[in-house]
Amino acid sequence: MEEKARVLVLLQLFAVCLLFGVNGDPCEVNMCSNGGTCVPGTGTPFICICHDGFSGDTCNETETGACNPNPCQNDGVCEATGHSRRGDVFNEYVCKCQPGYEGVHCQTSIQGANLNAKKDVNDCAGQPCENGGVCRDLDGDFKCHCPSPFVGKHCQLRCISLLGMEGGGIAESQISASSVRYSLLGLQRWGPELARLHKKGLVNAWSAAAHDKNPWIQINMQRKMRLTGIVTQGASRMGSAEFIKAFKVASSLDGKTYTMYRTEGQRKDHVFVGNVDNDSTKTNLFDPPIIAQYIRIVPVVCRKACTLRMELVGCELNGCSEPMGMKSRLVLDRQITASSSFRTWGLEAFTWHPHFARLDKQGKTNAWTASTNNRSEWLQVDLLSPKKITGIITQGAKDFGSVQFIVSFKVAHSDDGKSWTVVKDETSKTDKCPDLTASVVWEKGTLQSRKLEALHLVRTGRISSWITTAISVPMITDNMSSKKRGKAILFLL
Repeated sequence: MEEKARVLVLLQLFAVCLLFGVNGDPCEVNMCSNGGTCVPGTGTPFICICHDGFSGDTCNETETGACNPNPCQNDGVCEATGHSRRGDVFNEYVCKCQPGYEGVHCQTSIQGANLNAKKDVNDCAGQPCENGGVCRDLDGDFKCHCPSPFVGKHCQLRCISLLGMEGGGIAESQISASSVRYSLLGLQRWGPELARLHKKGLVNAWSAAAHDKNPWIQINMQRKMRLTGIVTQGASRMGSAEFIKAFKVASSLDGKTYTMYRTEGQRKDHVFVGNVDNDSTKTNLFDPPIIAQYIRIVPVVCRKACTLRMELVGCELNGCSEPMGMKSRLVLDRQITASSSFRTWGLEAFTWHPHFARLDKQGKTNAWTASTNNRSEWLQVDLLSPKKITGIITQGAKDFGSVQFIVSFKVAHSDDGKSWTVVKDETSKTDKCPDLTASVVWEKGTLQSRKLEALHLVRTGRISSWITTAISVPMITDNMSSKKRGKAILFLL
């Protein structure tokens, strides 16, 4: 049955490609099922924005939860972790991978991986980026620059969830505007909280006051989100059609400083084409996507009045399951510091520098080692800007045949490098200090058995914050159940 469904989808895509070749419009015939909205794509002929309850390339699959249909590949087991929607397609479930596979969706094979052989390999040679993504080769890794609305390590995920204007996931208190129109002797209030797509009723949209020369409507997403598009719609007032013909978009991280949206390489603010009547919808995609907490729609040309119903399209930031750059060297050497560094036999040539603390680093001196074995030592990574960190992988090393690794450690974070906050255990409220000698280790995406030697030499370590699964032994992933934000991360021995 599933095979027949795939064949049907492929035939539909083939038909669209033929049609696209004839008249250049892949959405002239809407191939999206179950009321899905067709939008011309960048790395693919078209993209379907599905209504809640449906998924798939053409919205042809019925959702009965985060794990149905199963998003995990290669026989990975899906485990639901929440029921909240609001566009959160990445944090609703966790994939438990079969041995030999890793990744958010168990999409990457690690069987037979030879870390030593990867030293001079072009990791982009296998064209790992999907959906028109552009690959950048890194040191032992790669990074895909994905066209909107695709995200993920391989640009394999579609960031096109409806974020809650129509469905109610966005509360009224999150919506504000520059002004409100009152009509019918002040009895009708066209407030910003009414600006919800397909809203019914006599008063069913936001409309700016007639005297407002610089109108806008704004949504506070309450946290930083990835916004990939907007669906707009006008309304009818007293039998007369009112809608926004053209508009601009501004965004902000703090609600104070706003940046007008511009396409890459352009110096002028981008003007989006709006609606042509009061009832039909118009979808515009953001390419590149907007990363912001506050999104503001600024009308440019309005018919009769600046009246709007809308929906936002996007997803949670997919930054909680991707490497931060320790292994790939996106984190530069100068960003890594430590309290001290050990020298084997006191020789400068055998110094175990802080910037050696990179996962799977090869060589004679291939890790950071503190000069003393006590609790005053630390290793620090400056991330340059606030980041969301959800986990850490650590790995030991050998000093001329002597196995060394960190048995336990604490983590502190800071926004200024001066005031530090130690991560607390949610149950005991004491400093969280994971024991690295456990035989069973939970890793995001897989549960594996690890046999670690419980040595007391605790001063050597290599880190990567954060990758989805471990690659070699000894290695451990410690998940931070409550995500920590900070500009700098400090590892306390």
